[in-house]
Amino acid sequence: MEKPNHKHAADSFSSEDLVSPVKKAKKSEETGCDTSDGNRKLPSGAEDEKQDAGEAIAAVANRGAEEEDNRSCVLAEEKKEIIVEADVAEDKGARHTMEDVWVVLPDASLDFPGKLRCAHFAIYDGHGGRLAAEFAKKHLHLNVLSAGLPRELLDVKVAKKAILEGFRKTDELLLQESVSGGWQDGATAVCVWILDQKVFIANIGDAKAVLARSSATNELGNHTEASNPLKAIVLTREHKAIYPLERSRIQKSGGVVSSNGRLQGRLEVSRAFGDRQFKKFGVTSTPDIHAFELTERDNFMILGCDGLWEVFGPSDAVAFVQKLLKEGLPVSMISRRLVKEAVKERRCKDNCTAIVIVFKHG
Repeated sequence: MEKPNHKHAADSFSSEDLVSPVKKAKKSEETGCDTSDGNRKLPSGAEDEKQDAGEAIAAVANRGAEEEDNRSCVLAEEKKEIIVEADVAEDKGARHTMEDVWVVLPDASLDFPGKLRCAHFAIYDGHGGRLAAEFAKKHLHLNVLSAGLPRELLDVKVAKKAILEGFRKTDELLLQESVSGGWQDGATAVCVWILDQKVFIANIGDAKAVLARSSATNELGNHTEASNPLKAIVLTREHKAIYPLERSRIQKSGGVVSSNGRLQGRLEVSRAFGDRQFKKFGVTSTPDIHAFELTERDNFMILGCDGLWEVFGPSDAVAFVQKLLKEGLPVSMISRRLVKEAVKERRCKDNCTAIVIVFKHG
């Protein structure tokens, strides 16, 4: 039996993968964004398919009256340092090939330095191959930075605009490349940027991001998850052809959603990078983008491709990671245990990739 293809930070991905050949010479003596360390650190600055993810996102964006009260207290205090630790694991599952690609960059400024912390994490889930996923990995973040992602003074509108433009530019270049290369595969994406203490989430397709938040804090400001289990908040909205809003958009573009819920009977997702042959039928690379401010109540995030969420519900995954954190396991081990549980114990048949991002409050 073939051994599982578990990989983590030490196995691959360097910032050099995101630097153009011309710029590599300039960076040859720099440490750049080295991610070879198993535990990456940086300093401050399946719910069911029909869940209304909009409500979950609204819970983060609006927070409600109770949240606003808590937020006022937090903002009244001096900002506390938040340490971010992240790591990734992957397994090809029962598939013959691995089409998932990931990015873990604790320092993602590259050639765009600035005063604000900038970290970037992403999972690209390829379908029909991994060329589109690899292309997005190499180009999206650079395109977002080039589009003006704030690096000195945070402006949420400017940041969202840069992310939107980065997605558009990446897909435009990818489609040009796919024509000359004669390939037609595509890739979904779930991406996170952490600027200072603001988190931006962008997604296309069916990969998800889930936030684990404490329901309350005690008078010392410490989390009280022992008596109040962490809430699992879905930060992304799935884009599938069968969903009403996506179906309507597809039909307006001349596409057809077949009885099997797939675009033209073939493609399940309605937003993706690449998929050149489906662009004329409404497949778009325009992401949903959401943002929230990190507070003492935010414990960790889980990014996962659809393979992970086929066997883990959001609350289930949060409880699994929370248990391992309480046991004192490092983030690198937690990400591997999560993927192993999905593939070996829960029989995930698809490629499975997960990034665990832990927020440690100083």
